[in-house]
Amino acid sequence: MPATLIVNEICHTIQGEGARAGRPCALVRLTGCNLRCNWCDTRYAYDEGREIPLEEVLAEVRRMGRRCVLVTGGEPLLQQGTPELLSRLCDAGHEVLLETNGSQDVSGVDPRVIRCVDIKCPGSGQADSFLPANLASLRSSDEVKFILADQRDYQFARRTVEKHDLASRCSVFLTPAAGLVEPATLANWILADPDPPGDVRLGLQLHKVIWPEADRGV
Repeated sequence: MPATLIVNEICHTIQGEGARAGRPCALVRLTGCNLRCNWCDTRYAYDEGREIPLEEVLAEVRRMGRRCVLVTGGEPLLQQGTPELLSRLCDAGHEVLLETNGSQDVSGVDPRVIRCVDIKCPGSGQADSFLPANLASLRSSDEVKFILADQRDYQFARRTVEKHDLASRCSVFLTPAAGLVEPATLANWILADPDPPGDVRLGLQLHKVIWPEADRGV
């Protein structure tokens, strides 16, 4: 039986976060998430979507003509067909990014994929969801993101980065939760830290700067 995926949306956009922010990319948003973060901005991906054959997803991405492809959600790794999608995109010559909430095992993901792993802070309400084994499989090409809702989250992030030496192993981004922490406030926390946790970066959600009124499709 041909592989299928439940897809929320496929769109042409600008990569908004991480080391590749600003690059045009094809975005494949899959349906379904096992977490309910307090500040979630993609609640529409919890259950909205339709079943699409894998080949049609690949064809739509190919039509957009972009080398960079972001597979996100929801939580993409909840779907059995996601690993095949990621590998097929790599086979087609794409630079593939996977955004995952960190609760699912990432060790089996095609090694060509850049894994962007979210570590949930207390302000998310889901801080106990992270799978610790994921830290052991991080590579220099991967990215880790902390979304911060308050200064307690900042302290949680800095302790986690230090404890696991994350900043020397992969790119680490600290991102302000939209509407809860101003970028300048987080920047000041980082600059005022007398003992900063390695080479971390302030991460902004560039797509929200470009399209502040849009609630999906970016």
